[in-house]
Amino acid sequence: MHVRFWGTRGSIPRPGTTTLRYGGNTSCVEVRTNAGTLIVLDCGTGSYGLGQKLLTEPPVSGHMLITHTHWDHIQGFPFFVPLFIPGNEWSVYAPRGLGGKLEETLAGQMEYSYFPVTLETLSATIHYQDLTEGELQVGDARVVARFLNHPSPALGYRIEADGCSVAYITDHEPHSPHMDESTGLPVHKEDQRHIEFLADTDLIIHDSQYTATEYVDKVGWGHTAMESSVAFAVGAHAKRLALYHHDPLRSDDELDEIVSRLRQDLSEQGCDLDLSGAAEETVIDLGEQPGGQRAARTHAATVQGPTPPRPEKVVIVVADDDPVLLRVTETALEAEGFTPRTARNGAEALNMAREVRPDLMLLDWDMPSMTGVEACEALRNDPDPEFSQTPVVLVTSFAKAEDLETAFAAGVTDYLTKPFFPPQIRARVNTWLQRKRAENDSER
Repeated sequence: MHVRFWGTRGSIPRPGTTTLRYGGNTSCVEVRTNAGTLIVLDCGTGSYGLGQKLLTEPPVSGHMLITHTHWDHIQGFPFFVPLFIPGNEWSVYAPRGLGGKLEETLAGQMEYSYFPVTLETLSATIHYQDLTEGELQVGDARVVARFLNHPSPALGYRIEADGCSVAYITDHEPHSPHMDESTGLPVHKEDQRHIEFLADTDLIIHDSQYTATEYVDKVGWGHTAMESSVAFAVGAHAKRLALYHHDPLRSDDELDEIVSRLRQDLSEQGCDLDLSGAAEETVIDLGEQPGGQRAARTHAATVQGPTPPRPEKVVIVVADDDPVLLRVTETALEAEGFTPRTARNGAEALNMAREVRPDLMLLDWDMPSMTGVEACEALRNDPDPEFSQTPVVLVTSFAKAEDLETAFAAGVTDYLTKPFFPPQIRARVNTWLQRKRAENDSER
């Protein structure tokens, strides 16, 4: 399997004299299997150069896996020349976004007001597919999709072929900074799940937009500090890590200095992780690995075909004793088409859940009469087996490691720390609803 970087920046293109070595284009990575399957990861401005190269290889059949539809990951789509050539055939995949289907989102940036060519006039045969968590076969490659932690629904991809594995993780934020001192593993279950997804990969391409110092002021923006990316890779026993999605303000010299420092830290720890900063035009040949493909540790169902339509009425119980936060959350959910039912304390939320049987619950921790943790524990102990599967997201300002441990021991599904942005709530709710749907489908 061969990997080539065409765009490595995040947020906005940054061409110039200070970004010559690592590159100034936004996200795009080419993956080729030994059998010739072509996979394009994201379609930022880096895809323009790839498209020009593919002009020498007509006709082209390829697969484009988009992590999410924020602009820096799709802005190269209208300029990707292979889409304009008759006889070419492309399958384009992405998570269903907050605004609608993938095809509708891509068509939006190609409306006449923004671009002279509309989506409908592209001459190649294009198949659009909305994805959720799961796995699919792409040529001779097995692809596993896993939700990331971002203010918009985003997927990471693990690609396995030729006995090799590559994980592409961009626009992802750790769920918690806390680590278990006895095991060295993250306290948050979702961070543990992230490491399991990355386990034993030959190459991890991971969001590393900030340093740990910078991240302090960027909490909630949906990106990873470089030091956390390294910790994930070490915990996953990966062979290689390419730091990716570089901040547009980061110069080549600054990246050199940071990579050198992180390598020194790894050396002092006695860790043999091969660490580098992703740079445009770099090609990584993973070669043929002995022992066959390494299976990703995933329980997700096979995903083939479009995401099922959302039920007409998705009911979410929201409980918070702060009327302002309650209204902010309620408004964010209503904007997404959900039906929120509000409560002012845990006891009221518990009774409401038994009455309306919600698809998901958002609970504050510190509430009168009954806390959110107590309400969750009571729900899990309810004789109705359905309540053992209801996702419960705790939204709270309690952020210590012992707080997370207490919450998860009570049966909490996920943990979101205040303060938060409304898009974070919407993305987290969408993610859990889609994960629940995928798990239900896999049990049928």
